[in-house]
Amino acid sequence: ASPPTEEAAKLTEPLTKEDLVAYLASGCKPKENWRIGTEHEKFGFDVETLRPITYDQISAILNGLSERFEWDKIMEENHVIGLKQGKQNISLEPGGQFELSGAPLETLHQTCAEVNSHLYQVKAVGEELGVGFLGMGFQPKWALTDIPIMPKGRYEIMRNYMPKVGTLGLDMMFRTCTVQVNLDFSSEQDMIRKFRASLALQPIATAIFANSPFKEGKPNGFLSLRSHIWTDTDNNRSGMLPFVFDDTFGFEQYVDYALDVPMYFVYRNKTYIDCTGMSFRDFMAGKLPQVPGELPTLNDWENHLTTIFPEVYL
Repeated sequence: ASPPTEEAAKLTEPLTKEDLVAYLASGCKPKENWRIGTEHEKFGFDVETLRPITYDQISAILNGLSERFEWDKIMEENHVIGLKQGKQNISLEPGGQFELSGAPLETLHQTCAEVNSHLYQVKAVGEELGVGFLGMGFQPKWALTDIPIMPKGRYEIMRNYMPKVGTLGLDMMFRTCTVQVNLDFSSEQDMIRKFRASLALQPIATAIFANSPFKEGKPNGFLSLRSHIWTDTDNNRSGMLPFVFDDTFGFEQYVDYALDVPMYFVYRNKTYIDCTGMSFRDFMAGKLPQVPGELPTLNDWENHLTTIFPEVYL
């Protein structure tokens, strides 16, 4: 995602739990406004050496796409870290995985056209720079130490935190790719039905599209090493969510879950401040040692929700 924005006006009233629930409920839309959004990631590699592409090569691709196909650049400090065009974004995952965050579209056919157009552009620019792209679930050839690190503030915080909460989090960050779909809902009831169906279908999707049998050039014993990596990345914020199948499930229960997921950061004065290990509940009470006495805005809540990655999320 592009760097978060900061709300100019501080809220006059402290946020309540009801506000957090209302934020999720505000996602309800009438059926005629439903859209599909797709996120599509891939690995770039140097065609000559097969090595992962460096940030300099990535920056050349982003600049090339911007010039040739009229994308606007997204900058962090002096680095180009992404592109924007209408409602589409191109962003970078921690190890330089190239991600298209597609526009909200009406049909799967439009999604297909969008991805194909994106791949055409990326290949056209990449070809001239000697760069190829590979859609696989796990980097098949190179070790963690071979993967370049992207110059994005939030990833530095994650990189330091991951080894404290699981053995495979750095692999998740630097060596996996995914395709994700975002779906709309019309009501709390509709959200619950879709959430349960999506969770039930997730293991089937994992099996059907299993695409990560290699690690560092050899078979790794898994059909989907990618799904195995998620079992020990950070179990506070990933995996299945059994409570979704409880009779009491709804927006409020998801808020209760998210309030207790440890935070990564808050974004202030164009800087990511490390808050790892503290919960959003602490923040609501003004008890974040990193920003003493400060209370969160809805923007902070939105940012926090982007750092939670169970198999299906709201």
